[in-house]
Amino acid sequence: MQRWICTICEYTYDPAKGDPKREIAPETSFEKLPDDWKCPRCGAGKTAFERT
Repeated sequence: MQRWICTICEYTYDPAKGDPKREIAPETSFEKLPDDWKCPRCGAGKTAFERT
């Protein structure tokens, strides 16, 4: 699975880890994140992310 990086704060979403603070299970692809998911570091929306 591809990692995605926030273009604002450089947080990297790693699908292998998910987002445990928001109850996103490991192995959840970026595309399957809820539409209202936000960057845990800066609060940016999914549109601020690019594939790495």
